[in-house]
Amino acid sequence: MTFITKKEIQDLESIRNVHCISIYMPTHQKGEEVLQQEDAKMLKNHLKEVKNKLEREPLGKREIAELIAPIQELIHDGEFWRHQSNGLALFITNGIVKKYTLPISFEPFNHVANSLYLTPLLPMFTGDDSFFLLWLQLEKVKLYKKTRYNSAEIHIEDKIPSRMEERVGYDYEQKGLQFRSQQEGHGAAAFHGHGEADRDRKNEIERYFSALDRGLMTLIKNDNKPLIIACQDFLFPIYQKVNTYKYLLADHITLDPNEAHESKLRELAWKKLSPVFDKERLDKIDNFKKFDGTPRTSSDIEHIVPSAMQGIIDTLFIQKNEDIWGIYEPKQGTVRVDNEMLPSNVSLLNKVAMKTFLDGGKVYLLEKEDMPNPFSKINALYRY
Repeated sequence: MTFITKKEIQDLESIRNVHCISIYMPTHQKGEEVLQQEDAKMLKNHLKEVKNKLEREPLGKREIAELIAPIQELIHDGEFWRHQSNGLALFITNGIVKKYTLPISFEPFNHVANSLYLTPLLPMFTGDDSFFLLWLQLEKVKLYKKTRYNSAEIHIEDKIPSRMEERVGYDYEQKGLQFRSQQEGHGAAAFHGHGEADRDRKNEIERYFSALDRGLMTLIKNDNKPLIIACQDFLFPIYQKVNTYKYLLADHITLDPNEAHESKLRELAWKKLSPVFDKERLDKIDNFKKFDGTPRTSSDIEHIVPSAMQGIIDTLFIQKNEDIWGIYEPKQGTVRVDNEMLPSNVSLLNKVAMKTFLDGGKVYLLEKEDMPNPFSKINALYRY
């Protein structure tokens, strides 16, 4: 699988078994690492570590062999390794094997416990980073709903004229107007022909774009996601003039119709939009600092765990590659923190991260220096 949904994470989180194996690792799509089978070798190292952990459990050799068999099969599956992305997540327990080839990279990590370790997946869902991308040409129009990692085309054929001739009612290229566009300085357009003809041409494009805008508004008018346009430079100011969507980005992606690829457009769009989405995280950090020292925040795991179980956490900030082990007693609402992972305890950070995420809260995995309170591995901003 090349992506994972919130529903799938919810299903994985509900799994309880004596031995649940979680493995995360970075992977490669090309280069020397692929030729030298470095990813398969890394999984082999994970296999050794997982096997050592299982051997410390009251398990027979046959039971261990059955548990790790899916990992061994993958190590030797050449076809599997030829179709990787940036990261691999594996989840294995009795009768269940889930493989996710994902567009985010992971720190190498494995975990064996009575539940799956899912926190490393959450950066794929941090905030609502979805946006609309309109691929705009006079001969072709496409609308996509995208995130940083995924993309889906929205079918709009029945809502808009698919090409300019459908709107103006005749083949505008046969009017004898000699027209071309060129990128000059700031991407200005050059209309080459008679002055009146140039104005007619611009008016035709404007009428076409007005029709496009009306059609699009039947689909996205009540949304609040950013809309970014990919088009030739001279077209963007014309579209801006007729646009009625409140969240149109003031910048656009310069589109070369002969070289444009949808995946490349997603990359370019994300570069322009990432500051927009970063603002939400920075605003949450500012709110934490504003309310730090009040009942609206906490950096105490013994307070945060019960609060997460009550569903009152708005935002969690968790230090990357760190953990806190312990036990939560729901009847008493108490937390015991241990110095290390034990057969009897769980990852408290994973527990509260998953509960907060599934309850609709935000979870950010941050470097220590980026934490609102860097003296704690976990910071919580409460809903009230």
